[in-house]
Amino acid sequence: MNRPRIIGLTGSIGMGKSTVAAMFADEGIPVFDADAVVHELQKEGGALVPEIETAFPGTTGPHGVDRKALGAAVFGDRDKLAKLESIVHPAVAKQRSVFLRDHADADIVLFDIPLLFEKGGYRGVDTIVVVSSPYTVQRKRVLARPGMTEEKFDHIVTLQTNDADKRARADFVIETGQSLVETRLNVHELVKKLRAGLA
Repeated sequence: MNRPRIIGLTGSIGMGKSTVAAMFADEGIPVFDADAVVHELQKEGGALVPEIETAFPGTTGPHGVDRKALGAAVFGDRDKLAKLESIVHPAVAKQRSVFLRDHADADIVLFDIPLLFEKGGYRGVDTIVVVSSPYTVQRKRVLARPGMTEEKFDHIVTLQTNDADKRARADFVIETGQSLVETRLNVHELVKKLRAGLA
């Protein structure tokens, strides 16, 4: 293999995926954060701001995309969501290619992709790691977020592959319903195992 082994990290909303991605980064693994790239592309002066304004008038302003307004514009409308994705996903894929080129000498890289299964991203990775916690823990975490409602949470969950299916399709599962210390240890052991497999 003339490129790094690619880990695809995913997990439903509130499962602790960002926390786990940071733990992989602490192990020296370069992380491509799809959400962070989207924020970059949509902020003031971001490459996607004009196109999003054209497609969804009134959803951008002096600070770039107004995420609340854009969310409201596509909420519950699959066609509008598909339109938005057709703008965002190719731009993210382009950035991912640049990231891979920039880290061509790494042994392992990680793609942090929320909708890894839903949008077919799993086909482009070598190892799938799913972050998971009990439903009660997930719900409590998400409902504690500012502006989150039960209706919003339930809607987001219906758009995502359910946790049991994700776990079934994973090569490895990282549990986050435990302490951070235990989760960090699990990540460390997994990285060790993956690196041993490459040696």
